[in-house]
Amino acid sequence: MAKEKQIGKITHYFGKIGVGVIELTAGLKVGDKIHVVGGSRDFEQTVESMQVEHENISKAKKGEAVGLKLDQVSKEGDKVYSVKE
Repeated sequence: MAKEKQIGKITHYFGKIGVGVIELTAGLKVGDKIHVVGGSRDFEQTVESMQVEHENISKAKKGEAVGLKLDQVSKEGDKVYSVKE
Protein backbone atom coordinates (compact mmCIF):
# COMPACT_ATOMS: atom_id res chain seq x y z
CA MET A 1 0.00 0.00 0.00
CA ALA A 2 1.22 3.51 -0.78
CA LYS A 3 2.25 5.77 2.08
CA GLU A 4 1.47 9.48 1.90
CA LYS A 5 2.98 12.44 3.72
CA GLN A 6 1.85 16.03 3.34
CA ILE A 7 4.64 18.04 1.71
CA GLY A 8 2.90 21.36 1.15
CA LYS A 9 -0.11 23.19 -0.17
CA ILE A 10 -1.18 25.08 -3.28
CA THR A 11 -0.81 28.83 -2.69
CA HIS A 12 -1.73 29.95 -6.23
CA TYR A 13 -3.10 28.38 -9.40
CA PHE A 14 -2.69 29.82 -12.90
CA GLY A 15 -5.65 28.40 -14.81
CA LYS A 16 -4.61 29.53 -18.31
CA ILE A 17 -1.32 27.62 -18.14
CA GLY A 18 -2.34 24.89 -15.65
CA VAL A 19 0.44 25.67 -13.18
CA GLY A 20 0.16 25.49 -9.41
CA VAL A 21 2.51 27.13 -6.91
CA ILE A 22 3.28 24.80 -4.01
CA GLU A 23 4.67 26.10 -0.73
CA LEU A 24 6.79 23.13 0.38
CA THR A 25 7.01 21.82 3.94
CA ALA A 26 9.28 18.96 2.75
CA GLY A 27 11.59 18.30 -0.19
CA LEU A 28 10.33 17.38 -3.66
CA LYS A 29 12.09 16.21 -6.80
CA VAL A 30 11.31 15.51 -10.44
CA GLY A 31 10.02 11.95 -10.76
CA ASP A 32 8.24 11.99 -7.38
CA LYS A 33 4.56 11.05 -7.33
CA ILE A 34 2.24 13.57 -5.69
CA HIS A 35 -1.40 13.48 -4.60
CA VAL A 36 -3.40 16.73 -4.67
CA VAL A 37 -6.54 16.88 -2.48
CA GLY A 38 -9.04 19.66 -1.80
CA GLY A 39 -12.78 20.17 -2.18
CA SER A 40 -13.90 17.90 -5.02
CA ARG A 41 -10.34 17.66 -6.34
CA ASP A 42 -8.43 14.43 -5.77
CA PHE A 43 -5.76 13.32 -8.24
CA GLU A 44 -2.28 11.83 -8.43
CA GLN A 45 0.47 12.63 -10.87
CA THR A 46 4.21 12.30 -11.37
CA VAL A 47 6.27 15.49 -11.17
CA GLU A 48 7.54 16.06 -14.74
CA SER A 49 9.23 19.42 -14.14
CA MET A 50 9.44 22.18 -11.54
CA GLN A 51 10.44 25.81 -11.64
CA VAL A 52 11.60 28.40 -9.14
CA GLU A 53 11.67 31.98 -10.45
CA HIS A 54 11.23 30.66 -14.05
CA GLU A 55 14.33 28.45 -13.74
CA ASN A 56 13.93 24.69 -14.24
CA ILE A 57 15.10 22.73 -11.21
CA SER A 58 15.31 19.01 -10.49
CA LYS A 59 14.73 19.21 -6.73
CA ALA A 60 13.42 21.69 -4.20
CA LYS A 61 13.91 22.02 -0.47
CA LYS A 62 11.52 22.57 2.42
CA GLY A 63 10.46 26.23 2.57
CA GLU A 64 10.69 26.86 -1.17
CA ALA A 65 7.73 27.77 -3.37
CA VAL A 66 7.81 25.89 -6.67
CA GLY A 67 5.77 26.15 -9.84
CA LEU A 68 4.47 22.83 -11.10
CA LYS A 69 2.49 21.88 -14.21
CA LEU A 70 -0.62 20.13 -12.88
CA ASP A 71 -2.65 17.49 -14.72
CA GLN A 72 -5.94 18.85 -13.36
CA VAL A 73 -7.40 22.11 -12.11
CA SER A 74 -6.42 22.97 -8.56
CA LYS A 75 -7.28 25.71 -6.08
CA GLU A 76 -5.48 27.68 -3.40
CA GLY A 77 -5.40 25.72 -0.15
CA ASP A 78 -5.37 22.26 -1.77
CA LYS A 79 -3.07 19.93 0.14
CA VAL A 80 -0.18 18.22 -1.64
CA TYR A 81 1.08 14.83 -0.51
CA SER A 82 4.13 12.80 -1.51
CA VAL A 83 3.19 9.23 -2.48
CA LYS A 84 5.68 6.46 -1.71
CA GLU A 85 4.86 3.03 -3.14
